[in-house]
Amino acid sequence: MKLGTERTRAILDRLGAPDRKLSGALIAGTNGKGSTGACLTSILRAAGHSVGFMPKPHLISYTERIEINGRPISEDEFVHTLGDLLPTLDEIAAEMGPATEFEMLTAMAVMFLAPRVDRLVCEVGLGGRLDATNALDLGVTAITNVDLDHQKYLGDTIGQIAHEKAAIIKDGNRAVTGCEGEALQIVEAQAARVSAQLWRLGREVSIESTSLGWDGHVLSVTGPGFVHRDLRLPLVGDYQPANAALAVAAAHLLDAVTDDQVREGLASTRWPGRLEVIAERPRVILDGGHNSAAMVKAGAALRRLIGQERLVAVFAMLSERDPVQLLAALRTLKPDAVVFTEPASAQGHVIAPERLAAEYGAGASVARPAGEALERARELAGTAGNVLVCGSIYLVGEILALRD
Repeated sequence: MKLGTERTRAILDRLGAPDRKLSGALIAGTNGKGSTGACLTSILRAAGHSVGFMPKPHLISYTERIEINGRPISEDEFVHTLGDLLPTLDEIAAEMGPATEFEMLTAMAVMFLAPRVDRLVCEVGLGGRLDATNALDLGVTAITNVDLDHQKYLGDTIGQIAHEKAAIIKDGNRAVTGCEGEALQIVEAQAARVSAQLWRLGREVSIESTSLGWDGHVLSVTGPGFVHRDLRLPLVGDYQPANAALAVAAAHLLDAVTDDQVREGLASTRWPGRLEVIAERPRVILDGGHNSAAMVKAGAALRRLIGQERLVAVFAMLSERDPVQLLAALRTLKPDAVVFTEPASAQGHVIAPERLAAEYGAGASVARPAGEALERARELAGTAGNVLVCGSIYLVGEILALRD
């Protein structure tokens, strides 16, 4: 993996720097980036903007990584845009070496969206400082939180990872963060270094929320110059109100949004594959959290929703992850059984389910393909139980595709 912003910047400049005309938000963080981006996109659409969204990763199709006003671009649009970009990619490749897949996708998204939108919400791919998306300066930045993830590329400590993520804050930006402790200190120092305005969740921005169970939350968000009470948020998981609060704050940093626009935007937010219920009897829940912090949080939220009801997990994980950490996170859910599997869409970049089952121990079994693993789990759960599909975004996407 080749990290850095220079080639992405060169590609965009050769295209005439279409990103320079855009305002919006660049969102980094270990977890919650996508949910925050989805909430912000929805609020900006409710405010009357044409909004581009660059979420990562995709669940089923690469086209999901380039959204305009809530819909992914079509396959024809994707192919046509790539074709238009290829001559520029060839020119830059001759000068700087070939672009990575992620650099190409970033340039494609900006190339397609810039003429069609007046606001852009972009989710950082990995880290921040050296991520291709950090070639963009959209005026507003958000850093959701910092936890251990991608240590191979970002560093082995919270401090090292926080430095990578804080680097998306650029000269004169307006920023908001949900970071705490050491990570917050690093974000604060970066904001001060580049003369960026910074709002902090729990200080300048406050939130109160009440769970509505599977129906989401009611929350109130206050900050400098705004008060929003009794907002409805349909996203499940007790970490989602914080993501929504960051989105509300980012919307105010970006635009003069009204209470009605914030209210409508949050109420209409959708974010598939995050504690998403796709079936009943048994209840089947999908969650794409694929690091230990995300899995523990999602698992705790799920247990609060289902109590002591029977729970069977369908689990897979990529080979770049640490099985000791993720299996430990899986055990915190206290599942009654686990069916380990292998998503075909991961193209062999997975840890063999037999190895995972052996390391997990009692209650583990193996089934392939993913659809068969789901059926096995449904049988084990019974009609009154629950099935959680987790561990890999590839697995979640494959199950979603089977449903569709």
